[in-house]
Amino acid sequence: MSVAPIQPLSVLKPSDYASDQEVRWCPGCGDYSILAQIKKVLAKLGVDRSKTVFVSGIGCSSRFPYYMNTYGFHGIHGRAPTIATGLKLVRPELNIWIATGDGDGLSIGGNHLMHIIRRNVDVKILLFNNRIYGLTKGQYSPTSEHGKRTKSSPMGAPDYPIRPLSIAIGAEASFVARALDMDPKHLEYVLERAAKHVGTAFVEIYQNCNIFNDGAFSYATDKETRSDTTLQLEHGKPLIFGKDRDKGIRLNGMTPEVVSLKNVKQDDLLIHDEKAPDPTLAFLLSRMRYPEFPEPLGVFRAVEAQRYVDNVRQQHEEAVARRGQGDLQALITGSDTWTVS
Repeated sequence: MSVAPIQPLSVLKPSDYASDQEVRWCPGCGDYSILAQIKKVLAKLGVDRSKTVFVSGIGCSSRFPYYMNTYGFHGIHGRAPTIATGLKLVRPELNIWIATGDGDGLSIGGNHLMHIIRRNVDVKILLFNNRIYGLTKGQYSPTSEHGKRTKSSPMGAPDYPIRPLSIAIGAEASFVARALDMDPKHLEYVLERAAKHVGTAFVEIYQNCNIFNDGAFSYATDKETRSDTTLQLEHGKPLIFGKDRDKGIRLNGMTPEVVSLKNVKQDDLLIHDEKAPDPTLAFLLSRMRYPEFPEPLGVFRAVEAQRYVDNVRQQHEEAVARRGQGDLQALITGSDTWTVS
């Protein structure tokens, strides 16, 4: 189940992971921050560039493979999980990352995303969530708020938004986390945790699209308000937040509620357990949204689980041991084929 920790091959700098391609996102886009922290984490861990692959689909986030001095694969819309799964099966030693967006990953790619998560394929999934379609110029996306007015929803989006972490936890993800593009230190911490995880690591990153959806997460990034609107998750510690650390979250039955620490003891608060075998509490946290609750940031869940690649390769080895190496050509031209003259 466990694998050896990544050992540095040589001293590398973040710039060593940058390709020679001009980075072309809109000035001020949150993607720049994500790219910078990824390069920093890979350099910190000494990850071998020749054994690292970034896979993407379609969208602004999907330019990611071009900007990394690693191997890369720019796939079609929503299919990055499929490509990554196949690659991991045949080359299990590779470090594989998926860069996707709320449009690419949760619309046409929603089915593929769910299955790579439930299979626990050993890849790292970065979901850039800006609650809008940026590349195609501002239509509402699967994570856009109900009623949001955009070019494709001038009277307000009729849909209700998908909650990406709820989808991931519902699919039994072994690692789930959330971070902000505008909090680089915390983002670096989350990405490093994801990089070291054995199994599928799913990270939702709140990413500002300053052209088509500027300020979508201002409540979580504004220095004056973020201590009251966000909740930093720490394993084994009570859920406390607020500018004066005077508020907390406790359970009333199975319903979370905000309480004042003037009236409630810390012992009554919900304790965060990212290693809980049952994902119920992690799912509950994924449902907490501003303005009713502070939005949790950090690692929601980090557990060990059997990996898909190990299971499939074991089946293959057992089949070969019983029946020998297969003959593909013999299978193709076997008894179920015939010639029409």
